Amino acid sequence: MRVSELSLLLDVSDMTIRRDLDALAAQGELDKVHGGATTKRSPSTDEPGFEAKRVRQTVEKEAIAAAAVALVEPGSAIGLSAGTTTWTLARQLAGVPDLTVVTNSTRVADELVSAGHAHGALRTAPNVILTGGVRTPSDALVGPIAVASLESMHLDLVFLGVHGMDPRAGYTTPNMLEADTDRALVAAGRRLVVVADHTKWATVGISTIVGLGGADVVVTDDQLPTDAQDTLRETVEKLVVATSGAPAHDCAEAGDRRGDWSRVARPLSNRLRP
Repeated sequence: MRVSELSLLLDVSDMTIRRDLDALAAQGELDKVHGGATTKRSPSTDEPGFEAKRVRQTVEKEAIAAAAVALVEPGSAIGLSAGTTTWTLARQLAGVPDLTVVTNSTRVADELVSAGHAHGALRTAPNVILTGGVRTPSDALVGPIAVASLESMHLDLVFLGVHGMDPRAGYTTPNMLEADTDRALVAAGRRLVVVADHTKWATVGISTIVGLGGADVVVTDDQLPTDAQDTLRETVEKLVVATSGAPAHDCAEAGDRRGDWSRVARPLSNRLRP
């Protein structure tokens, strides 16, 4: 959130906002950045479980999945990494005929099979190939077994869900073994599509999967800040911005992982109230 935006929101001077941001930063409530502040970032190794992530930004993920499925051609072989955005995409793939899907996610594999049955036409259900490996908190299968199985694959398209995307760090994950596995999945594909909602921008995990320009396409939602969209358009071949219909957060800005500034805005408002 920029100082100028907070000043307008709270109807106080920039100097007052800067002073209060300094105080909140000293208390560990936020991180100061050039021109403003962001909510306190989680450590780069923080790895929420699947169920915790599944309920976040659900509207945005549905919109991203709807836009991403349009990139899939019948009869193709695709890869889906682990993650709740790729899991959401998996639910929309049942109608694509003659599809082969390689994944290192037990959740994605289960969803593809169940979605194929629910779709009512088993002949269109994808052929699912699940790698082996060691399970992570996000239900990804990682490690040498997963990497070895992916090294022999040749895929038309890979969809990669990420923990964070950042101009300097690229697309990252908090799990180093998962980074190795994701890199093997990316290497198996002719083209890479990153699917990531706006809260992933400026979030950095401990390990880089691939640089920002390593993606051919990025599919995100319309709450991604304009400057971030501009950066991606300059860096990747194609940026797809899905219209989510989700309510815009008055205080959302890049670096806010949950689009929720309430715990920063409320203390500021309380401190500034006469």
